[in-house]
Amino acid sequence: MGFSYDELHIPVMAEEVLKLLNPRSGGIYVDCTLGAGGHAERILEASKPDGLLIGIDMDESALKVAGERLKRFGERVKLIHANFAELDRILDELEIGEVDGVLMDLGVSWMQLSDPERGFSFQVDGPLDMRMDRRNPVTAMKVVNELSEEELRRIIREYGEERYAGRIARKIVSMREIAPITTTGQLARVIESAVPPKARRGRIHPATRTFQAIRIYVNRELENLERGLKSAIERLRPGGRICVISFHSLEDRIVKRTLKSSPELKVLTKKPLRPSEEEIKRNPRSRSAKLRAAEATSTDSGGGKEVGG
Repeated sequence: MGFSYDELHIPVMAEEVLKLLNPRSGGIYVDCTLGAGGHAERILEASKPDGLLIGIDMDESALKVAGERLKRFGERVKLIHANFAELDRILDELEIGEVDGVLMDLGVSWMQLSDPERGFSFQVDGPLDMRMDRRNPVTAMKVVNELSEEELRRIIREYGEERYAGRIARKIVSMREIAPITTTGQLARVIESAVPPKARRGRIHPATRTFQAIRIYVNRELENLERGLKSAIERLRPGGRICVISFHSLEDRIVKRTLKSSPELKVLTKKPLRPSEEEIKRNPRSRSAKLRAAEATSTDSGGGKEVGG
């Protein structure tokens, strides 16, 4: 592709993740959203000489890139093409009962956003796809052209928190009656034409929230997050830690609620950690990141020390 690994994926809040996850030799760590392997590489370095990393990703292309990046670690890496919602099955098949750390970085990767063929972004025109896993039969094109106006309105309002969800859904349905909406550029223009003129001059593009909503629906992101978090927490050994980086409020609410309400966890981040100004300058995509972490406690443990504020 002509890019270095660091250009493909700058791991968000890598230092903060390492501090909270605290990888060590002999530990077993799961990177649930491997991407190009930026976080995984740091975890493997920190857990030398014999820490094991299980890298999971729905995206086969990401696994290939990460595999190249991490091949120097040899048998210390196991790469799995799956959704992290299947964590129980994955660990059972690997005959692993408990793990020492779990990382979830919930952001869409730069590789996915920058490839027009994947259809995640309206910045470059491409087919309306948005599938993180190409085996998924549900595409964004299917959603936009086949769902009822009522269902589209619900998805856009619920997953995009879009105030103009009704107008956008109505416009999509009226335009697709003339001709199917098949590209990201087409959909962005339809959305833009549906919102009032003042909404077109806002800080973010008027299509941003609708694209987020459709992507979440296509990939069942919130349901998978709930399932994956539950499995990860159950698989942590006492003293094991979970770190989750979220990028929008819907994810963050689920993470906050789940970590806080789990009796077997001690929350380590009183408030979510945010990237430094320096990191945001270096990697603008990190701007909206929130990092939360917790530690599994045994029945007689007082848990870890809170950080952040």
